[in-house]
Amino acid sequence: MVIDDSDRYSRLKLIAWWEQEKITAAKILVVGAGALGNEVIKNLALMGIGEINIIDFDEVQESNLSRSVLFRATHEGRAKALVAAEMARDLNPDCNINPIVGDILTDIGLGFVADMNLVICCVDNREARLWINRMCWKTNRPWIDGGIQEINGVAKVFCPPLGACYECAMTENDYRLISLRYSCPLLRKEDIQQGKVPTAPTIASIIGGLQVQEALKLIHQLPTAEGSALVFNGLSNNFYQTRYPRRPDCLSHETYDKIIDLPSTARTTTAEELFLQLRNTIAGQNLNWNSWSILLDRDFLISLNCRTCGIERREQIPLSQNTAEKGICNHCGEVCHPLTTSEIECDSELAKETLYDLGIPEYDIIKVSDGQETLFVKLQNDAPEASHFSVTANNQHPANNGPMLAPYQCKDY
Repeated sequence: MVIDDSDRYSRLKLIAWWEQEKITAAKILVVGAGALGNEVIKNLALMGIGEINIIDFDEVQESNLSRSVLFRATHEGRAKALVAAEMARDLNPDCNINPIVGDILTDIGLGFVADMNLVICCVDNREARLWINRMCWKTNRPWIDGGIQEINGVAKVFCPPLGACYECAMTENDYRLISLRYSCPLLRKEDIQQGKVPTAPTIASIIGGLQVQEALKLIHQLPTAEGSALVFNGLSNNFYQTRYPRRPDCLSHETYDKIIDLPSTARTTTAEELFLQLRNTIAGQNLNWNSWSILLDRDFLISLNCRTCGIERREQIPLSQNTAEKGICNHCGEVCHPLTTSEIECDSELAKETLYDLGIPEYDIIKVSDGQETLFVKLQNDAPEASHFSVTANNQHPANNGPMLAPYQCKDY
């Protein structure tokens, strides 16, 4: 074999099973651009991954500089996603790297996840991991989780629709810790959300490298540690693998199939218009459209009500976007009671609102049902254009013209 030193990937191509064409064609979503995300993004860029999408809502702080390989002192105060993308482009201009300044809980539609080959999770809380798990299961996309603390870490690989998922491995304590992020009336506690995890840069390198290595296996259809945790103890230098059992009653095992593309957009289409488009699209089927509802993935906060003052304050935002501090009555200081809903009935007043104003992100796949029949609708007109990409959560989609990709068939060890 001739080694071409003018080819930046020549040493990688010496690996017997390496196919640079598959690397170049791959589309990956990285959730979180902290210390772990930095290592993952760096590795993906060095290998020449064709499209790297990075979502994070945080800004670079001085404390990040001791653990994050892509950040510099001059970056303080800038969005992590923007800086990580900028620095990764400098590492490898071949890659299409798209930053998304937003929250994975509210700002990414299922259609976007379905367009990815896989998702790599680099967050520091269970709530986001559980949400990513359910998004990937609904869209039949593999994802790789990573967690670090001090000099210990773990990487987990999950491949829908078979095998164990993240929620299968959750304990009662995990659910309790997620619930601690919310106060009694279900409003988010900011101080708990902003808890910091002590980590060293060394463990970020180890676990980030392991995550990307498992991603390489998925891309090349090689055996991977599907449904397992790869655990590293930095104190003893002990590495072991734990396999999770699949829970038949797990709530995350819903996979959307037979998706209907509609010429709709979240920002301009109302729920009423969506029902009308759907009715016209599948005309001829004997369905009672008067009983259909949109089943929301995100609980929707309609209003906050002070039972002491009798004052109602309209909110109309996803519940996760409202904090406990904002739930205090401005007049008496008492905690307000939230009025929420998880579905939008076709003949309700809320059905006159746009899908976006109902907490549905752009390019989402929406679940509609009459209690017996269930349909899945993709907002196809929100599909990103190759010539346009905005880096804010208000219009967050990266360039991606490709069709929905077939799911990987994960091979096990």
